[in-house]
Amino acid sequence: MLSVNIRKTYSAGPAASFQLQISEEFAPGFTVIFGPSGAGKSTLLDCIAGLAAPEEGVIRLADDVLFDAAQRISLTPQERGMGYVFQSLALFPHLTVEQNIAFGIERKTRTEQKKRIDRVLAAFRIQGLAGRKPGKLSGGEKQRVALARSLVTEPRVLLLDEPLTGLDAGLRKALLEDLREWNSANQVPILYVTHNREEVDALGERVVALLDGHVRESGLPRAVLDAPRSVALAQAAGFENLLAGRVVEERAADGVMRVALEGEHGELEVPLGFAEPGDAVEIAIRAGDILLAREAPHGLSARNVIPGTVEKLETRGAIAVVTVNAGVKFLVNVTPGAARSLELRPQLPVWLVVKTHSCHLVNRH
Repeated sequence: MLSVNIRKTYSAGPAASFQLQISEEFAPGFTVIFGPSGAGKSTLLDCIAGLAAPEEGVIRLADDVLFDAAQRISLTPQERGMGYVFQSLALFPHLTVEQNIAFGIERKTRTEQKKRIDRVLAAFRIQGLAGRKPGKLSGGEKQRVALARSLVTEPRVLLLDEPLTGLDAGLRKALLEDLREWNSANQVPILYVTHNREEVDALGERVVALLDGHVRESGLPRAVLDAPRSVALAQAAGFENLLAGRVVEERAADGVMRVALEGEHGELEVPLGFAEPGDAVEIAIRAGDILLAREAPHGLSARNVIPGTVEKLETRGAIAVVTVNAGVKFLVNVTPGAARSLELRPQLPVWLVVKTHSCHLVNRH
């Protein structure tokens, strides 16, 4: 178990600095560290690895104290037994794959080195690349080598800072499967920083949402990212529609409340939540959770039916993004086939259909 209870000032840009204040325990297995840029994710990993020193607090790994500000204990990165893969990968260009992997275990015997290297080469399916240099590798191959180099040291904790950036979905999936298989045999805490929701869902164990240096939510990915409680987290989790409003009625018996949208642009029924009548809130809705109709629908279980007009239609690969003006702007994702079937075009009257449970109440702060 990795225990982290620290405070650290960090910079989030030229004009902003925040306090990273976190008290969390990380069990063996994957913990995804999720949040927008500048949230403190990389600073957290640097503090755990010993590349940055917190102003206050304690970091423990099982019974070992890695850092204690009060006791002036701070083990060096080499003494902490961590594996760390950076987004830049940082492979040595003048060394072969085998030499890159061997770099962290040079003090081991030749026999032990060969055993470990052969094991990680096989685990990440790169046996045939052992004699190549990084300049002759593809992006996916470089990522595999970087992971193998970190794991050959048999780390007690693995820190991954967006290690699969730039890879297509198929390569990401294959690498994550290899990494999951490796950890099923080794069972160490893995802290995995990513902005990619697909990676969060693929890892699927636990997510810690960081905003401005603080943990806002933690738990299963579906609970944290499908029902975010703050605007910043909703934006980071990919909710395309964030609508300002005010709670006007609570109907506890029905399990819902009504929210009047700002500017007197209609109302939405949302699930019963943390707010009370009179509270200012935001409603987060995914663009893929909204249906479009050419005629006013009736006899539906969905309680939110809103008239509007198509303002813009854009095709982005396998998705057609429709901007609908219903007093406030809604973004709706449909398939290109559905867009053709509905004959969607600017100025066309349409109706938006939104299920109550697709509307997520979030705090404005």
